[in-house]
Amino acid sequence: MSGKIAVVGTGLMGGNMAQALQDAGQAVTGYDTSQESVSRLRAQGVEATNDLRKAVGDADVIISSLPNSQIVRAALVGEGGVLETAKPGALLIEMSSIDPDTMKAVAAACADRGIAPLDVPVSGGPDEARAGTLVLLIGGNDTDIALARPVLDVLGGSQFVTGEVGTAKVVKLVNNVMTMGNILVASEAFAMGTAAGVDPATLYEVLSQSGGRSHQFVKRFPKALKGDFEPGFKMQLGEKDVALAVEVARGMNRPMPMASLIREMYQMALGLGYRDRDIVALVDMYRRIGDGDRYDPPE
Repeated sequence: MSGKIAVVGTGLMGGNMAQALQDAGQAVTGYDTSQESVSRLRAQGVEATNDLRKAVGDADVIISSLPNSQIVRAALVGEGGVLETAKPGALLIEMSSIDPDTMKAVAAACADRGIAPLDVPVSGGPDEARAGTLVLLIGGNDTDIALARPVLDVLGGSQFVTGEVGTAKVVKLVNNVMTMGNILVASEAFAMGTAAGVDPATLYEVLSQSGGRSHQFVKRFPKALKGDFEPGFKMQLGEKDVALAVEVARGMNRPMPMASLIREMYQMALGLGYRDRDIVALVDMYRRIGDGDRYDPPE
């Protein structure tokens, strides 16, 4: 299946995925409630609209990339939402980072309306979305995955089938807990090293070749060295994902004491003004706390 594709949610991730799909020759229409997002996508040469019916009503494939579970429920399952507007026989590829129960509720609503659901969160940021090199985590049945293959192959450099709908969201939460913990510890340690007098560029050069390195460290810290905290992955989204993982664990009576501490540290970063900065801005938070500086977030 290919046909017409609607991308619901054209922020950093959804907008770049829409561009990648259009570059691959797909017929794409983006939808967002934000006029700024719509205008930005149009400026990139991709059709975009604030009219949900125009975007989704005759779409064969609908991709949703939205900020959180509450927005997913409202946008997809709510009155006048995507599932009410979509035609029977359409395929929904849900790519947001949300809890597995919300994904299962969306899948049940899809079944009621004759729409095929796939659970496809991603690992990677806006750059990977634009390049079509995301890691795709795929939950769903083989028939629906095969239908989605023309879209998935454009967006994903690597693809992993995790099981039934809902399992991919679980894997995504596990991945993001590990990512947020990695960046938190790396930022704390890096700030200590520079405060003790080591040149930041030298410290990065050594650590990027040493046992403490990680994918996230090598990917994000070069920007931190330049004081560039423009978001590839916003701090508020990192906090949200760790909080979701802790909530899922509590529902199973599973302890996650380290994840709970990680979540509290990200919550502190939000309170200190880093909500819309990249997660690597934690290194700046630690430096400012140590130096007693105040942080004034950009307008």
